[in-house]
Amino acid sequence: MGDLFNTGKPEAAPIGQPLADRLRPKSLSQVVGQEHLTGSEGALTRMIRSGSLGSMIFWGPPGTGKTTVARLLAGETSLAFEQISAIFTGVADLKKVFEAARLRRTNGRQTLLFVDEIHRFNRAQQDGFLPVMEDGTVILVGATTENPSFELNAALLSRARVLTFHSLDEDSIAKLLVRAEEEEGRPLPLDEDARAALIRMADGDGRASLTLCEEIWRAAAPDEVFDAAGLLDVVQRRAPIYDKGQDGHYNLISALHKSVRGSDPDAALYYLARMFDAGEDPLYLGRRLVRMAIEDIGLADPQALVVANAAKDAYDYLGSPEGELAFAQACVYLATAPKSNAVYSAFKGAMRSAKEHGSLLPPKHILNAPTKLMKEENYGAGYRYDHDEPDAFSGQDYFPEKMGRQRFYDPPERGFEREIRKRLEYWAKLRKERG
Repeated sequence: MGDLFNTGKPEAAPIGQPLADRLRPKSLSQVVGQEHLTGSEGALTRMIRSGSLGSMIFWGPPGTGKTTVARLLAGETSLAFEQISAIFTGVADLKKVFEAARLRRTNGRQTLLFVDEIHRFNRAQQDGFLPVMEDGTVILVGATTENPSFELNAALLSRARVLTFHSLDEDSIAKLLVRAEEEEGRPLPLDEDARAALIRMADGDGRASLTLCEEIWRAAAPDEVFDAAGLLDVVQRRAPIYDKGQDGHYNLISALHKSVRGSDPDAALYYLARMFDAGEDPLYLGRRLVRMAIEDIGLADPQALVVANAAKDAYDYLGSPEGELAFAQACVYLATAPKSNAVYSAFKGAMRSAKEHGSLLPPKHILNAPTKLMKEENYGAGYRYDHDEPDAFSGQDYFPEKMGRQRFYDPPERGFEREIRKRLEYWAKLRKERG
């Protein structure tokens, strides 16, 4: 199996050329970590064998080979390769690129146009690609780290196939380190634990792993070997791949919410810690914990809302890092609390009914009659005061007459005691299994 940047030594590398550039693959077969695309039966390999490429969107994290694969595709299909970035390209630049592609096409050669960060183009700019894709002027290959379903026009997506690039696994990163050592002609000055820590720091990003290698070689004195603690001091750790306004943010908060809903405090704490580690706004996390208490626990344990709100107040009072423990405590409480979405479901049903039935008048017997005219219209007639009824319950119908009696709230039939006992048994079993 080849490496992601398995190229062998270049004949004459430019002075100062980054290690990642020197180790770029020379063919698709040398790319590692994306075998579902570039392996012998991968999607891209099959396209090349068929002799026909269509427009594509490469979706995946940074450092997984999207740009490299696009360049190799052009080389293996004899297409002209043109690369632009949505960050630096405007409408006028796009027109020039399209005109150059049209000229090449009249001369018998098609263009593979690679657009990095394509999600940064606005909707109108994305629409500008449609005519040149449809008439064959360019084969568009767009690269994005964000979910195309949310960031790209439906019209653009309908004309392009989305191919997903995966984060590199630890074995793939380990192979890159070996290739880096071969390229440099010297081993990385790391002990075994530090080497494993470096692989984890790369976070699935091949380019980042090679950049970290360069930092380590620059920092090491002759015959110096770093342990894991020394490695952290040298590289000051790499920031997690996490954009608070994009997919990483939504993926982790979704994982946290579902872990709480699924009553797994360990997973919930892990995702909470991931978000704190990535610099998430603590008050955002506090608001989400309050939401979980309302949506997924509700009246199964009304104290959950009190705990979640108290955690927010504790953070306001203590600040970081002490206040983060309050969120951790609330997170565990919510995860281990009995669950009920009965109120949440009831409210959604009531909202649907309110919208569907419009402005119906409540039944007259529960309306006040402050004027003589209203009394003559039977407002308040027949109303029964519940506190004067047996068991303080009159059983009257309070819904509008045209609507009829509705039922939205359906509390658990077996009561909460059974659920609490079931959860206690589960945790006892889990503690026993874990010793």
